[in-house]
Amino acid sequence: MFARNVDILHRAMDVSVLRHNVTANNIANADTPNFKRTFVNYEAQLSRALRSENRQRLPALLTDERHIPFSRAVDYRQVQPRRVLDYLSTSKNNGNNVDVEQEMVSAIENQLLYQTMSQSIASEFTRVNIVLR
Repeated sequence: MFARNVDILHRAMDVSVLRHNVTANNIANADTPNFKRTFVNYEAQLSRALRSENRQRLPALLTDERHIPFSRAVDYRQVQPRRVLDYLSTSKNNGNNVDVEQEMVSAIENQLLYQTMSQSIASEFTRVNIVLR
């Protein structure tokens, strides 16, 4: 349980760093004509993968290797963050869709999430340290 929690938090922190870089790129290109903002999609996919591991599955009788099971568990370690280009919206006359205020709020939210995850990892190691003493 400890290793899995730390691994999930570590992966989420890596995604948070990627999200920070994407947000910084969006802010840097806020005045570039026809620039489209990008965002990172990860948490929804991770949630689906974690739910698929715990799902009570109806057992299917697979008598041939070509049979398709009713549901497949997705390993959370296979979930990768996706950069998604927001090409549907336009907020400025020059075709740019970056809202600097929204990006700054996103950056602050991401920073708070990163700090929370790092505190969670620290508390996991603190608990292990207490047990080992």
